[in-house]
Amino acid sequence: MNRRLFITRAVSLTASTAFFSVSGGSTQSVASTLQDHRILELDLLDVARQRPVPTRLYLPQRANPSQPVPLVAFSHGLGGSRFGYQYLATYLADAGIASMHPQHVGSDHNLWRGNPLEMLTRLQAAAQESEALARAQDLRFALDEVLASIHAPIIDASRIAVAGHSYGANTAMLVSGARVSAAGVQEGALQDKRIRVAILISAPPLVGQGSMEQVLGAVSIPTLHITSVDDTINLPGYRSTVEDRRAIFRAMSESPRTLAVFNTGGHSIFTDRTTRSGPETSARIKGATRELCALFLQQSLLKPQNDQGLKQWLVRYEDTLDQFVRQT
Repeated sequence: MNRRLFITRAVSLTASTAFFSVSGGSTQSVASTLQDHRILELDLLDVARQRPVPTRLYLPQRANPSQPVPLVAFSHGLGGSRFGYQYLATYLADAGIASMHPQHVGSDHNLWRGNPLEMLTRLQAAAQESEALARAQDLRFALDEVLASIHAPIIDASRIAVAGHSYGANTAMLVSGARVSAAGVQEGALQDKRIRVAILISAPPLVGQGSMEQVLGAVSIPTLHITSVDDTINLPGYRSTVEDRRAIFRAMSESPRTLAVFNTGGHSIFTDRTTRSGPETSARIKGATRELCALFLQQSLLKPQNDQGLKQWLVRYEDTLDQFVRQT
């Protein structure tokens, strides 16, 4: 029987107390005149798999061979694309961190097109084991291509991170060392040793793989977990809540990890959308999310001498937090 690494029929629509305890591709460039970054569109094709992996790359303008920058490989949620999560990618690039967004063609925005009566079938196919594995391979392939391209000299290959939202967080866990059993895949084969840290936003469990501790206990790189009290996937036959995100955090017992739980906002508040929470709340949660991601990456990859930035973040966003935990 086909084991699912994500959730059957799942759709990615898309604190009160602080505890301190290019192969065969072409490139187009769009330079921002208002912000400190430029955007490249990479038309990539993985010939070995005959699978397109179109990728958007956000590069800091300040990046140069004498001062190469860290890079985050970001995996979008089910039904998303390389054009999503701009609020996060542009902020990171302006902060001096490159952001690479491959598009997973088997589970991208094309799911919403075609006969609506066949949508459930398309969503079920996108959640199959084969697509979950293909997404991890997309991430590795895109990273290979970028690090072998003309842009390689301005990227520090020793400071690579992975991030993802929803289904993309599953993909991030796979390349970060999650232990999974899949046909034709040896244990540990999906892990990319170039990944130094991981950001998991609204991460659902990797189901059908045993206990969370068995699957995630081997992840040893630093991780940042972001969710909200209303971060719920609620579909017929399937429900995943913030308690799953907290359980994933606890299961990564070997990882120096941080958990931020916001006190408002649903599953899609971490996308570019303005949600039912309203424009002001959506903007504030997105602002807090992108700032925290940048601080985490700077602390984990650039090793600053103090955590003053995080302390200031906690004060600035205290009113938005339900829970904040650091375990190192």
